[in-house]
Formats: sequence, C-alpha cells, structure tokens
Amino acid sequence: QVQLVESGGGLVQAGGSLRLSCAASGSRFGINGMGWYRQVPGKQRELVATITSGGNTNYADSLKGRFTISRDAAKNTVYLQMNSLKPEDTAVYYCNAYVYRGSVRSDDWGQGTQVTVSS
Repeated sequence: QVQLVESGGGLVQAGGSLRLSCAASGSRFGINGMGWYRQVPGKQRELVATITSGGNTNYADSLKGRFTISRDAAKNTVYLQMNSLKPEDTAVYYCNAYVYRGSVRSDDWGQGTQVTVSS
C-alpha cells in the first residue's frame, strides 16, 4: 500500500495560482503512475491530470493550458500547478497513485486537500 500526503490547498482569488504537492511512500513496488482527481459535493470524482513513471501526462480536456502536472521521481512526489483559477475549480483535490502487479492495478488515495477559489 502506498501512503500519500498532500499539501498546498487553500483559498485563492479567481485568477490566482496554487501548487499542490503529493509525496508518496511505502511502495514495495515501483509506482507506475500518479495523478490528481477532484470532487465537489454531490458529484463524482473526476480526473484532473495524471503522469506515468515514464513521464507521459494526461489532462482533463477542460483543464489543459491552465493546469500542469509534474513529478520529482527522486522524491516520489507529484505536483499540480494550477493557474488562472476559476470559482468552478473549487473542490477537494485527491492525489492518486497506482501500481500494476501483472495485469492487476492497485490504487491508493490521499486524504484530499481543499481548494477554494473565490470570485
């Protein structure tokens, strides 16, 4: 099981920026990928961005150009740089890490960090 510790959430005005961090530890196997998802009350958790161990990235179409995911492999840490924030970006942001053992994928989640964008 991978332990994930998130940081960097908070309150920001519309148009501002925040950077989220997620540090992973405890994996006995190599982490195949990490990412960020977000959730607002009453809605399903949705993809924000992911990055594989090889550095390949994937973004929600609506967030391309404003959000950037990156990683520090040596620190097992993934970052989410969020620019030009909008009130609709307000959500709890969850860090995810996944590991493949053969064909079986195992996912672990952080506790979530609140991002609030005021208008």
